[in-house]
Amino acid sequence: MWRYIVRRLVWVVFVLLFITLLTYVLFYVMPPTDPSILFAGKHPTPQVIAQVRKNLGLDRPFVVQYFLYLKHIVVGDQYGWPGLGFSFTTGKAVRSLIMEKLAVTFALSLGASIVWLLIGVPIGIISAIKPGSVYDRVGMGFALFFVSAPVFWVGLMFLWIFWSKLHIAAGTGYYPISQYGVFTWANHMIMPWVVLALVFAAFYARMVRGNLIETMSEDYIRTARAKGISERRVIVKHGLRAALTPVVTMFGIDFGLLFGGAIITETVFNLQGLGLLSVQSVNNGDLPVIVAITLVASFAVTFMNLVVDIVYAYLDPRVRYT
Repeated sequence: MWRYIVRRLVWVVFVLLFITLLTYVLFYVMPPTDPSILFAGKHPTPQVIAQVRKNLGLDRPFVVQYFLYLKHIVVGDQYGWPGLGFSFTTGKAVRSLIMEKLAVTFALSLGASIVWLLIGVPIGIISAIKPGSVYDRVGMGFALFFVSAPVFWVGLMFLWIFWSKLHIAAGTGYYPISQYGVFTWANHMIMPWVVLALVFAAFYARMVRGNLIETMSEDYIRTARAKGISERRVIVKHGLRAALTPVVTMFGIDFGLLFGGAIITETVFNLQGLGLLSVQSVNNGDLPVIVAITLVASFAVTFMNLVVDIVYAYLDPRVRYT
């Protein structure tokens, strides 16, 4: 197992190196607008642009630029580690901007992922155990509705019903625990968690249902029943563990992708996370921030895929790492 984990970590390093190269080429070499022009301000003179290019190191060969950028990521720069440079728009260190917004996005992603698992997986299990029943129809109706409903509409409806009309939930905005306490923080995060979770829970309910129905028709399930094992144990120990393997894969990808920012949910609920930061950075042409958010999301996805591969061995005994 440990040899496998080490090999996967080495593979993650190569993947991240490729991602850094690709993002650097896309944002610094191929864009139609010179990054130095974006940083030089409005109506810059050729002399100012040339000086900015020199200060940013853009007058050097591409290979030198890339390795300097990579060196700053690995060992840090004057702003700390990892070295992500500074924002063209604000002049602040990208690292501090990312860390500030990452706390909001992480809280939103973690809370929503817990909620969607608590909703989606049980609905899928109940629907699979009793296909065609009232529970199955209600569960799949729930899944169909929230798969089809736009996230921004669901968010606005939640705000209108639970905040504006019923006054049982807090409004928009992010309130850090360190300043406002756990209750205020959680009260403002409940609606974003639920709104974001409902869309994902619908997908997970459908996937769990389909996988479990297929798994329960396998030969080894019939053998387990023939041995006199209780139906609950057959479902939980033999059926569910195998049926959850694809769900774990999807969860790892979904949770990692959310680190790039749940843009619509953050916008509706005014959560100043990576999603809003990425939109603002794209609008302002703030290339260092865009590259940094891309790297954060890429690292999150690759790391979660590593975790998923390790969890496979526990969920499915047929998986062995040699």
